[in-house]
Amino acid sequence: MTNTRSSAEVAAESTAQDPHDSRSGRRALPSVSSLLARPDISGMVPESQRDTLTAAVRAAIAAVREGARSLPARDDWPVAVAAELAAMRRSSLRPVLNATGIVLHTNLGRAPLPAAATAAMQAVASGFSTLEYDVSTGERGSRDVHCLPLLRELTGAEDALVVNNCAAAIVLALHTLAANREVIISRGELIEIGGSFRIPDIMASSTARLVEIGTTNRTHPLDYRAALTASTAAIVKVHRSNFAQSGYTAEVALEELAPLASERGIPLIFDLGSGLLISLERFGLGGEPTAGSAVAAGADLVVMSGDKLLGGPQAGIVVGRADLVARLRKNPMARAFRADKLTLAALEATLRLYRDPDHAVREIPTLAMLCAPADRIHARAEALARRLAEQGHRVEVTATRAAVGAGAFPAQELPSAAVAVAGNAGDIAARLRAGATPVAARIHDGRVLLDLRSIPEKDDTALAEAVASALAA
Repeated sequence: MTNTRSSAEVAAESTAQDPHDSRSGRRALPSVSSLLARPDISGMVPESQRDTLTAAVRAAIAAVREGARSLPARDDWPVAVAAELAAMRRSSLRPVLNATGIVLHTNLGRAPLPAAATAAMQAVASGFSTLEYDVSTGERGSRDVHCLPLLRELTGAEDALVVNNCAAAIVLALHTLAANREVIISRGELIEIGGSFRIPDIMASSTARLVEIGTTNRTHPLDYRAALTASTAAIVKVHRSNFAQSGYTAEVALEELAPLASERGIPLIFDLGSGLLISLERFGLGGEPTAGSAVAAGADLVVMSGDKLLGGPQAGIVVGRADLVARLRKNPMARAFRADKLTLAALEATLRLYRDPDHAVREIPTLAMLCAPADRIHARAEALARRLAEQGHRVEVTATRAAVGAGAFPAQELPSAAVAVAGNAGDIAARLRAGATPVAARIHDGRVLLDLRSIPEKDDTALAEAVASALAA
């Protein structure tokens, strides 16, 4: 093999062999070219991937230089380079096992999709589709038709529109109906959502002018009526899904606001957020409105997420009056916010499951995890603990309180069970995250807890194998 050295390799060699470096081991570092010349390293990839191999060699040397890796012996350099190659080939977006006890964990991708949704995505992703093609006429169709019938059926709304997320839905609604005009909203509903994004900032980006009424803890019907002017374009009510108020509080329900909005001929927009389609009260989860109940209460438009309690893909859903939805659909911004074919396929498949609510609770992972009986969660934790104990690991089952997450049912705790792992909690948690399939756990009272409430039951074996591998490392 001809050893042709690039300028990058020469520069790396110069840095690796810096004679003025006083840090221990720096002078002993090999050059990039010397490692690339070794058959046990150069043979790791085809010649066409030499640039990738060079980058891996440089990364291995840099890891030693920066103290992230100890100086390998001569025979260990191939192992170090192979590890860097593996890291470079590994996708940054990959599956993780959620043992945090937070079912809808925003950082972990929120709702895992039901099997029907992933199958639908694969079917349309692997070839062409009827995204905007009408097979009955052979002419151009509309992507809006794919979820529309189901959303009408499940919510009782006249029309519906799907965009890429809930924030886009509220911006589109306000830009269409209230650009450069006033929108009334209670101060108690000016909430902050994840990532420091705030509802008033998102709404203001639509160019609507927010008129804040009431106080943080109390807003009355007269506050809304007093704020109405000739410039008022809409009333917005936001469901406080990510926190709960108690004590000396008051708010105005949709049923009270609807007649006022109708009287003045302005739309009442309700930001539901969570996307709940069926009541979960029989499972002990009450107090969260459904999209259908909001429509029935008189909201002219309801906006919500697809990847929270609905249990589908990330999406923003607007349901409501046909004349208003039609105006949103004609706004040029609707194209910027539109959902792609994979989102629509997954959402349609998820919505179809709701035609049988009992079937939805079984087949939609989010609902299945939220509604699982506590004794079933405990039995699964016992099985995991036994398996790990048989391999010599010190574990025990402990009762926990899990959370719904994603700003839904903020005051509700779910009875759950976890496997507590003995040992240095920080070290164990790091090893769990470093596995081929990372495991996200939580640390409580100095122990790592593997909460089974947020693990789909089908993943119990995968969790056991991932934990055993990490603990044995």
